[in-house]
Amino acid sequence: MTSVLPLPPTHYRVTLLDSHAHLFEVACTVEQPDAEGQRFRLPVWIPGSYLIREFARNVVAIRAESGDMPVGLDKEAKDTWRAAPCVGPLTVTMHVYAHELSVRTAYLDQTRAYFNGASVFLCPDGRAAAPCIVDIARPADPRQARWQVATSLPRDDAPAWGFGRYRASGYDELIDHPVEIGAFAVVSFDAGGATHDMAITGRQRADLPRLARDLARVCQWQCDLFGGAPGSRAPFDRYLFLVTAVGDGYGGLEHRNSTSLLCKRDGLPQPGADAIADDYLSFLGLASHEYFHSWMVKRIKPAAFTPYDLARENYTRQLWAFEGITSYYDDLALVRSGVVAPDRYLELVGRMVTNVLRTPGRQVQSVAESSFDAWIKFYRPDENTPNAVVSYYAKGALVALALDLELRRRGTSLDALMRVLWQRHGAHGSGVPEGGIARIAADISGSNLDEFFARYVDGVDDPPLAELLAHVGVTLTRRAAADAKDRGGTPPPPNAKAKTWLGAKWPPAGELKLQYVFAGGPAARAGLAANDVVIAVDGLRAAPEMLQTLCERRVAGETVGITAFRRDELMSFDVTLDAAPLDTAWLALDPQAAAPEVQRRVQWLGS
Repeated sequence: MTSVLPLPPTHYRVTLLDSHAHLFEVACTVEQPDAEGQRFRLPVWIPGSYLIREFARNVVAIRAESGDMPVGLDKEAKDTWRAAPCVGPLTVTMHVYAHELSVRTAYLDQTRAYFNGASVFLCPDGRAAAPCIVDIARPADPRQARWQVATSLPRDDAPAWGFGRYRASGYDELIDHPVEIGAFAVVSFDAGGATHDMAITGRQRADLPRLARDLARVCQWQCDLFGGAPGSRAPFDRYLFLVTAVGDGYGGLEHRNSTSLLCKRDGLPQPGADAIADDYLSFLGLASHEYFHSWMVKRIKPAAFTPYDLARENYTRQLWAFEGITSYYDDLALVRSGVVAPDRYLELVGRMVTNVLRTPGRQVQSVAESSFDAWIKFYRPDENTPNAVVSYYAKGALVALALDLELRRRGTSLDALMRVLWQRHGAHGSGVPEGGIARIAADISGSNLDEFFARYVDGVDDPPLAELLAHVGVTLTRRAAADAKDRGGTPPPPNAKAKTWLGAKWPPAGELKLQYVFAGGPAARAGLAANDVVIAVDGLRAAPEMLQTLCERRVAGETVGITAFRRDELMSFDVTLDAAPLDTAWLALDPQAAAPEVQRRVQWLGS
């Protein structure tokens, strides 16, 4: 038998080259390069964000050396370089521009540094399985002397929160541990038998003890969900939340033992505030969502992602499950863990239902199609997106809610399905095949659910939420929006005025340029289009608040004259108004619910 020698480690070194020019220097050293010329590739996308992002576009300089001698380096493709044959070690050094404030790429200025490995680490061909060693160099600028390092990468000789050497078992692990460098606040808590740290960058005055208490409850509940019993353990020994607090921002990206979060600084809990404000509720839901991904998509993966191919799109029709089920559980975990009350949770569900009802694209595209086309549609919205695309996050969450309630009617639950997914796939690293969710649902319920998946996953029907919710003692009511700021989730205010609908969306202030014109609505029927600039209504100068007032004071069937510029051409339109659609939902605990319904509600909501 021929023995296979282990690959020598690939060495990386990260240097904060120039914070004013936003440049990292990242070197990759291969001890034994390919004798025919070593190729190096940079991923074109990052797992968890399904869009070709072309990270190589940020490479502003690249060179190769062996010892002190330069080595020829040819660019063979947008993401691929090949070094001339040489005797090792071979080092390829890149200067990477990093100035995107997001959770997906890299950022460097005088205040902080951050990077995701997929955007800065080259992968030598044939060596993805080789162990990796990463040296993160301390910045030379004395003004950054107090900076620290926050990452879930395993430490080698680096001290805790310090610069130095880190390691990874291979390239896949290497790029799954983002790195934050700077001056940050740290708070810690235990859950699932694991240490959980949160490093918060940016100006903020958060109530960190409260944040730790709330998140500890949410995280433990999720561990218990997959473990099947109170006090269950997490699938890791340490977890890290990397939080960047800014004036206005929102986003998250999951990793195997950590997550990167971007939030409003006012979204963090403020000292002395007892109630959970909407912004804090949003942050808790975001943190819960990304933490749930530690199981669902990081360890329980679609078969199409095992392994990831980072050079091209990886297609699956299952994102509705991996993101939609996660979007269902992110807020459900808040009520099940006791962080929020049931009525507050139902408000969030009402907002989600409202969001989907206001998307005509849900009647055009199924959540399975939305999953498959994420690469070309979901992350590239345009003025027609509401008419043609449905969110596999939002409608996926409603399908997950409907599936949970349907399974409960059949004597089981989505909780049970999650545990089977973990036992069959997550714990063993085998991917979930296309259609695997439906087969498990049928197995655990002992019934045929083909119609459910045909209509609500592969088809465009709205799931029968009102009927399903009634089975657990909850009412769902639809009404017209009270005004442009009405997000749903609550009963109509006593001064609600909306009577008619223009069938368009416009900014709340400034130039009255139509952002969206909804298919089949009054504006579309009259010939108005997105990007038309409205300048007059019935001969009077138009303003955003004027259109809102028009909808409040006119009645359905009235015709108004709208004058608008399309490009540089003045056009006139006669718009016949419709009655305001019943696209705003709110849920409530049914005070008339019978005892069995109340019991099922308690089993669902956990309180």
